[in-house]
Amino acid sequence: MVIICNRISVNREHEAAFEALFATRMKLVDGMPGFIGFQLLRPTQPNDPYIVMTTWVSEADFRAWVGSPEFKAGHARVSTLPKGAITSQPQLEIYELCS
Repeated sequence: MVIICNRISVNREHEAAFEALFATRMKLVDGMPGFIGFQLLRPTQPNDPYIVMTTWVSEADFRAWVGSPEFKAGHARVSTLPKGAITSQPQLEIYELCS
């Protein structure tokens, strides 16, 4: 099992819009092979990033999602965020669950 963490720095003025984007997500990932779960983690400290966390059966399942038309469609809505809402390039981290 793998955990994918995407750390995204968000301008504090646009946090509500960022969270709304995920609250109304298209849920296209939910039907993908190997997908287990999704969580959006809000930072408790100023200037810390949000973490978009997904759980997958395998890294190959995650990579298949990233290469899918569903991924492209699901992420197209990011362009609807106000300019400057995301303040830096997201940082992707992949972890294996220890048994």
